[in-house]
Amino acid sequence: MCDQLPYLKDNPKIIFFTDFDGTITLQDSNDYLVDNHGFGVDTRELLELEILKGNIPFRDSFQAMLDSVRTPFNECVQVLEENIQFDPHFVTFYQWAREHNIPIVVLSSGLTPIINVLLERLLGSQPENIFVIANDIEPRKGKHINMDGGWQISFRDNSSFGHDKSHAIKPYAALSGQSRPLLLYAGDGVSDLSAASETDILFAKRGMGLVRYCEQREIPFVPFDDWASILVTVQEIYEKEYSNAVEDISRWPKN
Repeated sequence: MCDQLPYLKDNPKIIFFTDFDGTITLQDSNDYLVDNHGFGVDTRELLELEILKGNIPFRDSFQAMLDSVRTPFNECVQVLEENIQFDPHFVTFYQWAREHNIPIVVLSSGLTPIINVLLERLLGSQPENIFVIANDIEPRKGKHINMDGGWQISFRDNSSFGHDKSHAIKPYAALSGQSRPLLLYAGDGVSDLSAASETDILFAKRGMGLVRYCEQREIPFVPFDDWASILVTVQEIYEKEYSNAVEDISRWPKN
């Protein structure tokens, strides 16, 4: 089973799935590129509003955003290393999770090479107990990625999201009995919509699109401001039995 479900390898009590941009980081790396090296914040926000209204798929909007970025990929990586900051409490959460055998699975609509570089900058080379599932990049025809307009996004799947995050969660959600760990997820925005109702407990960042989505559809969630508040809640959950932890979410605040 562990070959098909690798996060069960060490029999964890909890698996923590999480978004990356705007959740682990304070800024969204994709938004930063679009706002500063693409068609800008106004057009991006209009497209995001259309996604929330259900007028256009996330995949099409995100493709348009990244297509507007013509900067060579190596320069994109450099500018993001210089400007993207992490939630200052995430390292503490990461260290606690590693000590307590809780895999952290990053599910992102962003770009794997960028996420890996930023995580290694934060956690050191080859960080343990953290796994990345995201989209990738590929060269445009006749170019290489470090040329002007030389790269484009390579989506992970054919879904309307480009990367349907629920695909990574559902095999674990389908488990039953003692082999079934508690599944948690943290996110902030429209790219998290496919994962929002798949885990047992959802953490949604205050003031962001995911909160509005969950409120509109009456999806239970725990609001958070930073990873310090997430850690307090997860530590409380860790000390409880599985059934009690799930039941307790009904008593937690939703705003």
